[in-house]
Amino acid sequence: MKRTRFCILTLTIALLSGCSKSETAAAGDKPAEKGAEEHAVSRVKRGTNSEVIITLDAETQKKMALQTAPLAPARLNPEIKGYGRVLDPSPLAVLAAELTTAEAATAASQAELRRLKTLAAQNNASERALQTAEAAAARDQAQVEGVRLRLLTSWGRAIAERQDLNAFVRSLSAQEGALVEIDLPAGSPMKAMPGGARLVTLDSDSQPVEAQFLSPAAVAPSQLQGRGFLFLVAQNQSGLVPGAAVIGFLAIPGEAQPGVVVPANAVVRHNGAAWIYVQKGDDEFERVEVPLDRPLPNGWFITSGLKPDDKVVIVGAQQLLSEELKGGGVD
Repeated sequence: MKRTRFCILTLTIALLSGCSKSETAAAGDKPAEKGAEEHAVSRVKRGTNSEVIITLDAETQKKMALQTAPLAPARLNPEIKGYGRVLDPSPLAVLAAELTTAEAATAASQAELRRLKTLAAQNNASERALQTAEAAAARDQAQVEGVRLRLLTSWGRAIAERQDLNAFVRSLSAQEGALVEIDLPAGSPMKAMPGGARLVTLDSDSQPVEAQFLSPAAVAPSQLQGRGFLFLVAQNQSGLVPGAAVIGFLAIPGEAQPGVVVPANAVVRHNGAAWIYVQKGDDEFERVEVPLDRPLPNGWFITSGLKPDDKVVIVGAQQLLSEELKGGGVD
């Protein structure tokens, strides 16, 4: 009996000792986990103006393969932003075909009139035949003028009076070129005709396309009630198709604005905004919001908040954003 009681006491002590060690070990693990969390959070902090700053030592930057580059200075002529679309050339093609037919008819009737006048002078044509020929020539000429007037009122002088109208229409129909109308709202400060335009589609990754100014639009835009302008993309390498919505940056007279070019690969998007990371020190990176309203072929033109030679992250910006998400620094 005594032996049995001794065994039970020994087993109880062993069990209590094991539980105590497990609790001690568990208690010892908690500070380590807490320390790891604090280390992650400590990389992200806010400055005096609530700016978000990430601190990464050189070894961490190397592991993340971060790369930075200085911002390049740039100058851009003043522009006015407008909205428009690529025009369907089909109505223009119909009018061009009507004009060709009418001009052929009037050429034939004029030739017939000249022939009958010669015969009438030789008393070999009747007065009635001559009058009929004159009426036909006048009718055909009126048809030519009517088509030209419709061209003028629908498409403007710059298109209606083109000597290469048929070749122009064929180019548009084959989408080798594109005709674009850009509209400005009423009250836009447009004191002179634009010198040209840079066009971008609504695709966020599209590159600006240079367009040649043709003329003011013949008809005022129905919705904006402002001014419309026609532009020609002579080499439609970007594949603009009829009906495509575009944004136009119309060049206007004035002194060029200074700014910087933010590379496209430096930009990350979060919560509907665009951001870049500017290196503020050897191990500090600040998240800065940038407007993407003036695109360039290699990035975006920024006029304020940044200066030439500011270093921005061009490889690894998305990793920095992820670091913020882990550290709780992203709004």
